[in-house]
Amino acid sequence: MNVPTLNHVTCAGPSGSHRMAYWQWGDAAAPHLVVCVHGLSRQGRDFDVLAQGLLERSRTPLRIVCPDVVGRGRSDWLPDPMGYAFPTYVADMLAMLGQLNAQAPIATLDWVGTSMGGLIGMGLAGTPKLPLPAPVRRLVLNDVGPVIQWAALQRIGTYLGNTGKFDSVQQAADAMWQISTSFGPHTPAQWLALSQAMVKPLPAGGFTLHYDPAIAVPFRSMTQEAAAAGEAALWQAYDAIRADTLLLRGANSDLLTRATAEEMSRRGPKARLVEFEGVGHAPTLIDDKQVEVVASFLLPTDTASDEKPFRGTG
Repeated sequence: MNVPTLNHVTCAGPSGSHRMAYWQWGDAAAPHLVVCVHGLSRQGRDFDVLAQGLLERSRTPLRIVCPDVVGRGRSDWLPDPMGYAFPTYVADMLAMLGQLNAQAPIATLDWVGTSMGGLIGMGLAGTPKLPLPAPVRRLVLNDVGPVIQWAALQRIGTYLGNTGKFDSVQQAADAMWQISTSFGPHTPAQWLALSQAMVKPLPAGGFTLHYDPAIAVPFRSMTQEAAAAGEAALWQAYDAIRADTLLLRGANSDLLTRATAEEMSRRGPKARLVEFEGVGHAPTLIDDKQVEVVASFLLPTDTASDEKPFRGTG
């Protein structure tokens, strides 16, 4: 089995510099880069199965990078929790892309973003004149859009920041499953594999979740009125996207409604919508069917052409 390499990029910030970690798969010199960015409290190893699936299916050299957004996984924690916000995340991604482009020029840039990672992708693809090494060619938004249901944010707020202490990785995995059943069916082995990078050992023994509890501070300071006001800016960014866009939705999602998803298919980049039955927020992209939908959207069918018909179905 292929394994990723751990890398870091130094990023500027209002409270000084910090390091963001990212996991790199495939050919480090490949001109085709796929960036996969995780959800609010997750980390880059969430995409292990998807990365391996893309590499197995690709007929051309492929570089896949999966960052740990600052405050998560192997990345630094910020001294000021109010820095855990989208301007920081977008700036960090630009720094990472600049470093990657300096190491090997990026000719084709694709983005896969789950929940928060999708919003970061919308910001990058929908903001004019950002110093991207290449325009975002294809954008996968995984169960997220400009309208985020307030009830879903309240649900997430009930557990965000409670990193806990566990006697074993299995105990931590079991606890995470209690709040993550909306991810849809997983075998015990799949869930344990998905959970291992989510925990870290404590100096005194035991384990805790691998993110800064302070990411909950700005999240909990958000009001329903502020969230609603932000929708206009998110729609503006979405409408400005020129990338070919695929929208994935868990059919039972409480964060992205079907009405919003259908609106996204009619305006802006007119996203192609694929829904997964029996899944809520958010598809984990480890099921073979989910991987195939993403792969058939991102990867060329042959070495002579980068264009291909999309064959995804829900």
